[in-house]
Amino acid sequence: MSDDLKVVQRYNSDVEAEMARGLLEGAGVPAMVAADDCGGMYPQFRQQSKGVRLLVAADRLEEARRILDLTGDEEGDAG
Repeated sequence: MSDDLKVVQRYNSDVEAEMARGLLEGAGVPAMVAADDCGGMYPQFRQQSKGVRLLVAADRLEEARRILDLTGDEEGDAG
């Protein structure tokens, strides 16, 4: 995966973000999930860090957004 990562969408839970990651990876787009919650010890920090982020390489960003749009994944906040 590229060193230049971009946020495709943000989610309120790890489960939502992991499901979306699975959709992207199933379509051939490598993705990763990141959350600033001290390794899961302090989930309340997610509110301050703007949720769980779904990341892809910058050059795959538009492709990833199209895939998520096609699958009806509109829960997250694109950004």
